[in-house]
Amino acid sequence: MNHTINGVIVIDKPMDMTSHDVVAIMRRKLKTKKIGHTGTLDPMATGVLPICIGKATKIVDFLMDQKKTYHCTMKFGSATDTQDRWGQVIMTGDCSGINEKEITEAILSFVGEIHQIPPMYSALKVNGEKLVDLARKGIVVEREARIRIIHSIEGIDVRQHTASFSVTCSKGTYIRTLCHDIGIKLGCYAHMTELRRTTSDPFKIESAMILEDLSLENVKNHIISIEDALDWMPMISLPQNAELLKQVENGVRKNLDKYIKDSIDVKDTYYRVFIEDQFYGLAEKLDDGIYMKKLMIG
Repeated sequence: MNHTINGVIVIDKPMDMTSHDVVAIMRRKLKTKKIGHTGTLDPMATGVLPICIGKATKIVDFLMDQKKTYHCTMKFGSATDTQDRWGQVIMTGDCSGINEKEITEAILSFVGEIHQIPPMYSALKVNGEKLVDLARKGIVVEREARIRIIHSIEGIDVRQHTASFSVTCSKGTYIRTLCHDIGIKLGCYAHMTELRRTTSDPFKIESAMILEDLSLENVKNHIISIEDALDWMPMISLPQNAELLKQVENGVRKNLDKYIKDSIDVKDTYYRVFIEDQFYGLAEKLDDGIYMKKLMIG
């Protein structure tokens, strides 16, 4: 039996499991080592975790760059060292005098470009050592603020001492840090209590499957092809021209605008390349032309 698998499977990651745990389980279930995830979810978080298998591991970076949507709940009145309910309380404040309108306005004030300082309890590395490992030793190091984009915050539900909402953001955004910063802005402190990723573009929670249900026998019922996983990219269809294809394969930058099938958007950077109807690879557009970045054939 041929067990060759190439494509993306969207897993609904359970709580108390790391993204690496999911990958390890899938390697055993699918009897293949060539598997990678497209962006870490903290162990306490649940939801959409796209897993790339086989040749699809070549597109991990392209998928990681896409927008994410999360549904979170935060609690007012205390801050923790991890910025979530799994940490130790380090500061407390009085939130009794803050009304729903003030909370909603504070939350919405973070829509747009923000400067976010990564939390100490994170996998980011400083001088080769993870921040979380330093934090566990009681060491706090200075971190530079990073620019992140909060595209939208919707469905705000303010209750006694808590608020929940859905946030769509750029990659690398820490939602627990967002909750922490909202608490700072309100002057009463806050921390995140729940987090579920509902979208990792272009994948949604509705298409996610439970890890326990995955097997080598049913994987074909859930796999998303590489070209479909990237269907948000415009398409280039090249003719069967041996000289042109040789140049493209060798990385020669060419003006391929006439082969673009979709409407041209000046913001487009990457393209799916086909030879007629066969998926061929991924190309990148630069100032001096388009060149093949990832060949998917062979």
